[in-house]
Formats: sequence, structure tokens, C-alpha cells
Amino acid sequence: MKKEALLYEKTKGNLLHCFLCSHHCRIADEKFGLCGVRQNVGGVLYTLVYGELIAAHVDPIEKKPLYHFLPGSRSYSIATIGCNFRCGFCQNWQISQASKKNGTMKGIAAAPEEVVREAKRSGCASLSYTYTEPTIYFEYAYDCARLAKKEGLANVFVTNGYMTRECIEVIRPYLNAANIDLKSFSNDFYRKICKGTLQPVLDSIRLMHELGIWVEVTTLLIPGQNDSDEELNAIAEFLATTGKEIPWHLSAFHPDYQFDDFPPTPLETLQRAREIGLRRGLRYVYLGNINESSDTFCYQCNALLVKRRNFDVEEVRLNNEKCAQCGATIDGVWGLKK
Repeated sequence: MKKEALLYEKTKGNLLHCFLCSHHCRIADEKFGLCGVRQNVGGVLYTLVYGELIAAHVDPIEKKPLYHFLPGSRSYSIATIGCNFRCGFCQNWQISQASKKNGTMKGIAAAPEEVVREAKRSGCASLSYTYTEPTIYFEYAYDCARLAKKEGLANVFVTNGYMTRECIEVIRPYLNAANIDLKSFSNDFYRKICKGTLQPVLDSIRLMHELGIWVEVTTLLIPGQNDSDEELNAIAEFLATTGKEIPWHLSAFHPDYQFDDFPPTPLETLQRAREIGLRRGLRYVYLGNINESSDTFCYQCNALLVKRRNFDVEEVRLNNEKCAQCGATIDGVWGLKK
């Protein structure tokens, strides 16, 4: 479905300035933005993926990954095609790198009302906008999120964090949580591998945290690319300065897409990164994509608080959001306020 886009303005020379994401595309008539799903048609910017699902699944919230947001609940997870990054290691590249520019893939029509209805029917506590990049199907996510909130459902973005401040402020009343990929602390890495820049991602993490959106951060560790002690210390210091309560998920890389000749991440690298995060003062550091414990422990007394097996929560030992052993307040969103 073609729908007029949000967050754009007309400029001189019949160019449209899209300020949905930090690429700030200037789009000529009949041309597309970098995302490949927003087009200037006669001086009006349209999103071409509104209501067109390429994926819809019921997932554990832990799969996002979110470990401190409604643990043990299920999230109705949706996506359209497209992305505003070009990461060569993307694990969902078949759908994220598809675009309307070349007409490579079509989704299934689903109005926001249908999405919310299916989420409730499936017993989900939230809607997650994930798999590709929710920023580039923002209008669809926004309408779904507004309806979801009315129906008592939470909303979650799983995102590369490359949206603008204006975008975050528009979605803020409806967005409860976000997992943001911090892919590296190197601007060169972002430019060469993702075709973006670092600073907007850091700005998004800070702003969402300041606005009271629950934030967790994921870094995929690629051997020889972003796993040096120097870079890991820089990421951990940034997160600790922003908020020591922000959970940091360290994920193991597996060869895929254009990075199919890189080796998988060794367990020792992940463990080293976790130690760096804890030394920098982060309260919660988790390892992902491996057979390693994903339990949550009290940052003050080290008592076991949330016991997990893979993505399943087996036990929660919290007493009114506090550690049952020492009484420390445990950071997170453990239930939605009515």
C-alpha cells in the first residue's frame, strides 16, 4: 500500500528532504531514498511498504533480546522489507536488503488492526518491530503502536538506532522498550561496513534512555573487526556513562551473507568482553548465540534472580522488583502499569 510518509519536507529544486533517519536523504522526483522503500512521487514522499508484512511470528521477548523487559512473555514480531544500512554480516539479509526500487519481494497485506488483533489472539504482551529496520517502515509501526497501546500491549523496537531525534520524539508516547545494535565504536567500521556513521547511534541510545524508554544494547562481535580490548572498553565506558543499568548483550558472530569467510566468534572473546563490561561498572552483561548461561544475577549480592534455559524463563526470584535476598532494586520493566 502506498501511503504519504511522515517526517519529510519540500526543498528547492523539487527535492524532498527525508529526516526520518540520519541519512537525511534528498530525494528527486521518481527517485527513492537509500532505504529503497520511500519514493518521491510528484513532490510527495510515499512509503511503499505500509501494511505489507514480510514476516510475522510469535517470539519470546528474550529473543529480541530483551532480558529486563516483561521476562517470560511473548511478543508478536513483525517486519516489512528494507533497511537503511548495508551490513555485510546481516543475518536477515534476504529481507533487509530487498527494496521496492528493484521489486525483489512482496509481502502479505495486513492492516494495523489485523496485526494488533493477531497479537492479542496469540496471547502476546507486546508488539515487536524487528527482523529488518523498523525506522524505514515507521508509518506502519507508528499506527500499529498507537492501536497496541489502546489495547494494553507494549511496543518494542529492535533497531540499528539510526533514526533522527524527531523520529524518536514522535514514537516516544507509544514505545516502551528498544534493543539497539551498537555494532562498533569505530566510525570507519560504520562507514565501510554499514554505510552509516557512529554518532547518530550513540545519540539514539542516550536520547531513548533520557526519555524513559527501556533500552538494552547488543553488539555482535566479529573476529578481527570490532573485538579489540580498546574498542570493547570504549563501548563499555560509553554505556556505563549513559546508564550502568543498561544491559549489554554480546552476541557471537556466525558466518553469513558477505562475511561467510570469517570465523565464528570464540567463546573466549565473549567472556573477555563480558569481563570488560563488568569492570567498567555495567550491572548486567549477557552472552548470546552460544550455549552459555543467560541468567540474571543481582548486581549487589550476586543472587540468582531470573533463571533461563535458552529463551525460556524458568524462574523469577524478585520481590516487588527487588532482589529477594538483599533488597536491591533490580533495573527493568517487570510489569506494565495499567
